[in-house]
Amino acid sequence: MEDFTVTTPLWRWQSATAPAAWFFVTIAGEAGDGIRLAAISGQWLDGRRGFGSAKVRAAIGGTSWSTSVFPHKESGGWLLPVKAAVRKAESLVEGDEVTVTVSL
Repeated sequence: MEDFTVTTPLWRWQSATAPAAWFFVTIAGEAGDGIRLAAISGQWLDGRRGFGSAKVRAAIGGTSWSTSVFPHKESGGWLLPVKAAVRKAESLVEGDEVTVTVSL
């Protein structure tokens, strides 16, 4: 199992038409490259569905969960969705600097 840790801001995306907002952290740079290489070599990358996502285990503070990361064209890295239960458990709000560890 490979681990990648980054500190990056929590940001919100909201569709103009949908009422719900999604929260993400962007994993770019060396960690993003490492995830891409590990995902490809380990066959975790599923190009058939899920936008080329890779299944991961994520941890912020004392909270960990299973999720997927998604390729992010703008940064060349990955987007990690941060669900409401995690944001609540770790008292996170939009703009907070978040240290996250992603394990493949």
